[in-house]
Amino acid sequence: MVREDGREKDVFSLIGPKKFDMPWKNLEQQGWIAEAICYEIRVHMPEKSRITYATSDDRNKYRIAAENPFKYEIVKKIIDHHKNDRILIIGMYIEQLEKIAETLNAPLITGKIPNKERERIYSDFRKGKITILVVSKVANFAIDLPDANVAIQVSGTFGSRQEEAQRLGRILRPKKDGSSAKFYSIVTKDTRDQEYSSNRQIFLTEQGYKYVIVDDHNIESILK
Repeated sequence: MVREDGREKDVFSLIGPKKFDMPWKNLEQQGWIAEAICYEIRVHMPEKSRITYATSDDRNKYRIAAENPFKYEIVKKIIDHHKNDRILIIGMYIEQLEKIAETLNAPLITGKIPNKERERIYSDFRKGKITILVVSKVANFAIDLPDANVAIQVSGTFGSRQEEAQRLGRILRPKKDGSSAKFYSIVTKDTRDQEYSSNRQIFLTEQGYKYVIVDDHNIESILK
């Protein structure tokens, strides 16, 4: 259990003390959750964006880095590699997600989408009528997409460890064929985006996960 406000232990005053805790990797080894391979892909920033980044305050620095347009090409390369998979593309900034959804001709689910429409899209994804789904922070919480086996994270809520765990959790349902889940986090190299990403990964590394880190120029080394 992890919370960014440090109050994760408050729940025990309501439900009693924790009796047992098992690392996620142990659950994976026992077959309760799918094996997951995590990647961090560090992307360079366009020169024009880097100049704007350098003169911005901390909060805007993160958004500029998170919305790095060079990320789109990496997303496309990952999708081309996973043509036979069920893919979730997850992010924080709606404009960024809208552009990705438009480019890929994929449905986008945000908090503004009516529940009935969401359920229709989720149903199409479960049935395989659509294989790529772009989702905002609504994907951090309970959605049942058991066949999703690839997640591509393009932006997140700053350094939230909880969100990182929630997003990986979207693809951890055991697969019928026993295949591994793939979690790709795309970050902008040498920026706040990369710094926050390191913090986001703390909880999962404590659970036994390791991130394979590559630069954008070497992405083919992990897409084999």
